[in-house]
Amino acid sequence: MDKENKDFYKNLKNLLDETSSWPSEYIYKFIYKSNENNIDILKDIFKDSNAHFNIKKSKNEKYTSVSVKIIAKDPDLIINNYKKVAEQIENVILL
Repeated sequence: MDKENKDFYKNLKNLLDETSSWPSEYIYKFIYKSNENNIDILKDIFKDSNAHFNIKKSKNEKYTSVSVKIIAKDPDLIINNYKKVAEQIENVILL
């Protein structure tokens, strides 16, 4: 992991620690080139989180946007899930 990513996750953890009490609801947002395998990957990553998925395809169906709502026990869970998604889905945009 490069320094920029480490800084991003460190800053996110600090922000989550300062602004939320735990456990807390958290909504992830991901955008990727449409590929049906990617939703299976996301569902596998979040299988233990009782996650709710909202999936939307772009007008031309080239891209897919996914919102994933979970109840997170702590910021580390949120960051670990972001890392798993980034590792397993090619060119995903994490919002």
